[in-house]
Order: sequence, then structure tokens, then C-alpha cells
Amino acid sequence: MSEQEPVREAVRAYAARQPQLVAATGAWVTLVRTLLDDAGIDYLSVTGRTKSVASFAAKANRAEGGGPLYRDPLEEITDQIGVRVITYVHSDVAAVAELLDDELTILDDRDLGEEMARSGRFGYASRHLLVRGNDGDEEHGELAGERASIQLRTVLQHAWAEFEHDIRYKGNVPEDAAADLDRRFTLAAGLIELADREFSTIRRRIQAAAPGSTSEGEADHIVGQELATFLAGHYSDAGWSHTDHYDWIAGLLAQLGIDTVDDLADLLTSVDADAVIRRMGYRYPAGAVRRLDDALLAIFGEQYVTLDGNSHRVPLLRARLEKLTTPET
Repeated sequence: MSEQEPVREAVRAYAARQPQLVAATGAWVTLVRTLLDDAGIDYLSVTGRTKSVASFAAKANRAEGGGPLYRDPLEEITDQIGVRVITYVHSDVAAVAELLDDELTILDDRDLGEEMARSGRFGYASRHLLVRGNDGDEEHGELAGERASIQLRTVLQHAWAEFEHDIRYKGNVPEDAAADLDRRFTLAAGLIELADREFSTIRRRIQAAAPGSTSEGEADHIVGQELATFLAGHYSDAGWSHTDHYDWIAGLLAQLGIDTVDDLADLLTSVDADAVIRRMGYRYPAGAVRRLDDALLAIFGEQYVTLDGNSHRVPLLRARLEKLTTPET
């Protein structure tokens, strides 16, 4: 058997399996988006891609030191399914990583930005997780044992990486301009790291300055922007949630007859927020909307579960309600 025959067999096997991987990719995107939404973590986008047969073949054929780089391409090429999560600030990258570690099996975790920083350089910054679906997850059983490579970046890190990739791999850079190009990309990477830090500082300053309650506005119910301001002050240690989610949970408040943030502030005094966090067992910083969601679930119980706006997540809410009502040991 020639040295190339195992690679050819791997490529044929991958080509036969690729349609199944396309379906699994869609399921992974749905799962990650559901986990982020349920945790109330803010993000810009969650996308996925399945490695093409041509791309798999090119990678499987790579050589190193006179021999094949991959002895078992089907097992060793781990980015056959790729998911990308884009967040707004760097602290949300860490929050997403902690959430996924809590909900999935993490096989590998590389923070390339941290590796760059430790070497004293600026450049490609992205966090790469290799995850596997849990065998006991009945809701997403099709992903049991299935691996995915999940890439976490801020929107600024993503912009730098995409532009750098586009220029280096699609552009025609003259040899005498290469050194200057490298310098400019390095400078841009440093500025982007600085901008990411400033965005994080802006968020912290806004959260610290947010009032615990606001005066009643012209609307006859709480609106999303008003709620976002209130929650930033009430849960100052929580991350921001996805913009649409403030409007969504404001609608749930209206169904409960809670029409002003002052009423909401009074209601939340009846909840031991620290006890709720302990009972839920969070190992990641839950977003502000998730924190309010938990509080309403603790106060109203089954009434909250059966609201019209919660019809799409009744099993999840009942599982969380059981955590909240089970006596602490």
C-alpha cells in the first residue's frame, strides 16, 4: 500500500460522511445560540461551517519532516465542524468560554491572544475550544459524541483576522513591501487590543453609573431600553444581555402586571439574589436578563413558566424551577 492510500481512504470516508456533518453543524449552531440566549450573554452572531471535502483533502495531504502530518486524518483533523461566536467585548468571550465549559465537554482550550501576549507580540487573537456533545443530553442527542471546533472573538478581533486573511491569502503583496505590511498589521493589532479594553471600560463605567431605578416614563409599561438601564444598576456584576432580550422580558413583565421599574425594584427586594446564584450553580457570569429571569421564576414559579411568552422553553424553565425550589443541603 502506498503512503497516499490511507489519505485517499480518509478523504473518501469524509466525502461520504460530509452531508451528515452539514446537518450536525446546523445543530451545533442552534445549540450554542440557545445556550447563550438562555444564559443571557450578549453576542453579535453565531455562525457555522462544515469543512468542504476539498479543504479536508488539502489538510489531510499536508506533510511534515518527510512524512504525513496526520496519521489518522478523520480523527486528527478536528475542525470538520466549525462554529464561530462573535461578541462585543473581551469579557464576554471569557463568559462564553465558561458557559460552554459548564454545558459541554471541553477537549481543548487555546487562547491565541494570551499566547501572543506571553510572547510579547501583537497579532491574531482568538480563543479556540474543541468541544464534544454530552452523551446524557436528551434534547440534543444527535450531537452526542460529536466534536466541534468553536472560535470565540470580539467583533474587533474578527475584523482584524478577516482583513489580514483576505490580504495575505488573496492579495498580491510585493516582496519589498512585506516587512512594512507586517509592521502595519502588528500596529493595527495593538490598536485593536487597546480599543477592546476601552470598550470594556466604557461598559463598566455605564454599569457603575446606572441608577437602581428610574422614574416612570410616558409608556404604560416598561420598555426594553428602560429595563436595560435599570438592570445595569440592579445587577451591576452581571454582563449585558442581547439587545432583543430586554424587549422580550419586558413583555413578560407586562404579562405579570409589572408596569414600572419602581414596581420591579420593589418586587426584587423579596429575592435573595446570592441564594438564587448558589442554587443555579453558575460557573459563568450570567447576563442581566438571565438574572431577572431567575428572580421572576423564583417569585412566581409555575405562573411564570406558563406565560405565553415562555411557551417555547417550558421544559427548560421547569428544570430551573426545580433547582430553585429544592432545599439546599
